[in-house]
Amino acid sequence: MNAQELADRVGERHPSVVVARQEATLTLERTELLGALAPLRDDPELRLDFLSSITASDRPGRDPRFWVAYELYSLELRHRLRVKVGLAEDGASVPSVTSVFPTANWLERETYDFYGIVFDGHPDLRRILLPDGWEGWPLRKTEELGGVNTWYHGGAFIPPVDRRIT
Repeated sequence: MNAQELADRVGERHPSVVVARQEATLTLERTELLGALAPLRDDPELRLDFLSSITASDRPGRDPRFWVAYELYSLELRHRLRVKVGLAEDGASVPSVTSVFPTANWLERETYDFYGIVFDGHPDLRRILLPDGWEGWPLRKTEELGGVNTWYHGGAFIPPVDRRIT
């Protein structure tokens, strides 16, 4: 099944599916997410039974500010569908999908760790890669680029990238 055929099939239930660059993308409201994923997984014509990735993007100054993207793949039929949910800056939360795809456990924790997006109902939502005491959300566009002061032998000094004068 190619991307357009997949979009046509998914579009029977969800008209917000589009095809761009030979990829099918379904955009949902956060309230629709859980109710949509199980049928996509269980439909014998779709069999989108593998959640390969969850990530987010941050677009400050826009509404919605955050987009959470779920990459679904059919191991048997070898096609994929991206499911996206837009979130406003205040109240950046979405239901956890661990009940539908157990692999979401660590993927949601990683997205929380880097973007601060809360996954409501997650069984253990805490930092997974950064130290527990870390402040902030490093992949938000409003964070400083960071870095560390670097001293080289002989007295050369290079400041972090966000403090360099060009």
